[in-house]
Amino acid sequence: MTVEDPVEYQLPRVNQVQINPKAGLTFANGLRSFLRQDPDIIMVGEIRDKETAEIAIQASLTGHLVLSTLHTNDAPSAATRLVDMGVEPFLISSSVIGVLAQRLARTICLHCKEAYTPPVEALQRLGLKPEQDEEIVFYRGRGCDRCKGAGFKGRLGIFELMPMSEPIREIILKGGSAAQIRDQAIAEGMKTLADDGILKVLEGVTTIDELLRVVYVE
Repeated sequence: MTVEDPVEYQLPRVNQVQINPKAGLTFANGLRSFLRQDPDIIMVGEIRDKETAEIAIQASLTGHLVLSTLHTNDAPSAATRLVDMGVEPFLISSSVIGVLAQRLARTICLHCKEAYTPPVEALQRLGLKPEQDEEIVFYRGRGCDRCKGAGFKGRLGIFELMPMSEPIREIILKGGSAAQIRDQAIAEGMKTLADDGILKVLEGVTTIDELLRVVYVE
């Protein structure tokens, strides 16, 4: 079952509900109604407030798989975002099983794709050293009729998956920062948004400038 704002895609064999605040149908109220029907899987379009977050967490603690979205900078920030909403850390650490961060980047147009040499400053921001990467070929779109001069056609996902390990749960339980959670996740092998984006740049499917546009790089 899903509660969304709005329902964007009709899914077969899925009961979908669109919220209507004017009629009193909010994410929180929709969730409460779902729990009376005991579904196996619940999808909440977005967690926007403490009430919705707590109901979603209670649903997960009673045996339901709950999927939802949050607006954060990266996967580790999801936990601290829930804390900022007023959710108790022990509820987060005992209920969340994983966080997937996503950014959408434009893909290079295949009809006008060309090799080029990126600015040194852009390479350095991504931790790439020109003198060590002489054999790497970087690409961009020149712009053509097929892409209406943009140099891009289509989009692809850049992802960051953070499973909730016991050490990460402990950091959350103790009120740790997003930076501490991120450091632990990276130590456990998490590939960051920047890491995944760099791989896609090196594969020649998007550009360095596009990666720097959609992903924050320290």
